[in-house]
Amino acid sequence: MAIDIRLDHVLLDRRMTLTELADRVGITVANLSILKTGKARAIRLSTLDAICRELDCQPGDLLTHVPDDASGHTRPTRR
Repeated sequence: MAIDIRLDHVLLDRRMTLTELADRVGITVANLSILKTGKARAIRLSTLDAICRELDCQPGDLLTHVPDDASGHTRPTRR
């Protein structure tokens, strides 16, 4: 199982930079970058709430579930 992070797509749709979002949410660009690249292992619900508020989106717009296939391998993400 994997969770695909679609933050880059939502930022592009909103014409907002990662730096601008970081300033609005009050977290570092480095931490947002870790989330954007899919390297984050967890996210606080308060952070997810703040991101959704600033991007005017739902959590499902940012996070998608990518199930494992029958062989146990995670399917590649669609980009």
